[in-house]
Amino acid sequence: MSLAGNLMEPSPAARQSFSGGGSGYGFNPRPSPGQVLPAAEAEGVYKTFFAPLPGNASSPALPASDSDIPPLGYALAQLKGIYILAENAQGLVLVDMHAAHERTTYERLKVAMASEGLSGQPLLVPETLAVSQREADCAEEHAAWFLRLGFELQRLGPETLAIRQIPALLRQAEANRLVFDVLTDLMEYGSSDRIQAHLNELLGTMACHGSVRANRRLTVPEMNALLRDMEITERSGQCNHGRPTWTQMGLDDLDKLFLRGR
Repeated sequence: MSLAGNLMEPSPAARQSFSGGGSGYGFNPRPSPGQVLPAAEAEGVYKTFFAPLPGNASSPALPASDSDIPPLGYALAQLKGIYILAENAQGLVLVDMHAAHERTTYERLKVAMASEGLSGQPLLVPETLAVSQREADCAEEHAAWFLRLGFELQRLGPETLAIRQIPALLRQAEANRLVFDVLTDLMEYGSSDRIQAHLNELLGTMACHGSVRANRRLTVPEMNALLRDMEITERSGQCNHGRPTWTQMGLDDLDKLFLRGR
């Protein structure tokens, strides 16, 4: 008996689900909301979403043609709230989103700090932070450093600080944890000379708080924005601690996994 003889005729309901409401068995190519698109279609959606406004010369440049896929490709999905899966011309790209965002944030902080210091973002409602008297003394002693780093702190009592402003680049960070960790670093480094010598380590601490955390769900435009940031950021292939931020699996690698062509 042939295989075709064992196949059952689809039910009318099944026909309806495959045809999108029409007759026959044709698959409806129109994606439903939230459906993941392959790289070629995703590029078109990305172009439309990020199309420059009329007269806005500062809008980011877009690929010259539909076949010009960026090096890290276009996001397909997010895995377990940790990894971004993207498709580029070579195949599959896997990105550790926290490590990648930490690196791009760190490099932005370094560039800003090397010019005029970090600009601050005032908090709508100031937050209070309970500290030891020694930590409060340190905050007062290094008030100038905190201002350079984009913070504005006020001592309310022997063991209480008010956080009125945090760096604009880290406005999504938890203010209390961010200030406490920076304060811990400043206490360890001590003098202003040592703080200057360890400035990059201090910025690395801040970048960790400002980057997206594991298990945070990102939208496709957010994932694509991170991929584009990585492509224009120096040393984005490694996080601040030396771990890789992304890896490439070409079609040959994928074919070997599934023993294709043997």
